[in-house]
Amino acid sequence: METAPPLLSIITATYNSAATLADTLRSVRGQSLASVEHIVVDGCSTDGSAELARGFGVDRLLVEPDRGLYDAFNKGIALARGRYVGILNSDDFYAHPRVLERVVEALEASGADCLYGDLLYVDAQDTAKVLRYWKSGPYDSRRFRRGWMPPHPTFFCRRELYERWGGFRLDLRTANDYELMLRFLHKHMATATYLPQVLVRMRVGGQSNANWRARLNANREDRAAWRLNGLPVPHLALFWKPLRKLGQFRIPKLLDQMLEQERGPGG
Repeated sequence: METAPPLLSIITATYNSAATLADTLRSVRGQSLASVEHIVVDGCSTDGSAELARGFGVDRLLVEPDRGLYDAFNKGIALARGRYVGILNSDDFYAHPRVLERVVEALEASGADCLYGDLLYVDAQDTAKVLRYWKSGPYDSRRFRRGWMPPHPTFFCRRELYERWGGFRLDLRTANDYELMLRFLHKHMATATYLPQVLVRMRVGGQSNANWRARLNANREDRAAWRLNGLPVPHLALFWKPLRKLGQFRIPKLLDQMLEQERGPGG
């Protein structure tokens, strides 16, 4: 007898991620939400990543060559059975055990197509050390034209949106997640709700944030994302886009707010 589909599918792509993958797997397994499936797509790692995922008893494990991170995400999405889908990178982890429960509650209560929240950048070795706090703020589709975007690791949406509008493009290098959210939220006007809580802790080291040269390349890709969707490029907004990050380094007061959110009613 076939079991009922889960409320939520979480996709994790791995390639030689054994050093950090256990934290990711543990954070999903420790969630209070019962109706969740964890799908891991491994690109034929040689460091034991697939064996680690298998040992944690993930719901689906696909091991085969891929064309990179976003191809792996698309493979995981194709396997997903949940009403909603979220992406959790193999070096990220959820901020507390009730994250997914609160995400589903907020999606169900709002009836929105998508949800996003706040994100902490943490030290790669000492994950208790917060380096940046990305506070997203309430949703307004016009904010994309002012250089805004939600943090992709906190982005959840109805699975049917991928079926209707497609998955991640493979012809971009670093703006794939930006392009997808731009397409869903700004071009197709999917509805979204903001959950004002830290949902994910992300280790530092993203490709597009490594240095200013990398940021310039990312800016070119951001422009391409608009053109690929047949949208007029907001040149000034994309210039200011990286500067919006400066406020994320004002940590102390925001960190106090974040800790209060994590404790929350019923913790």
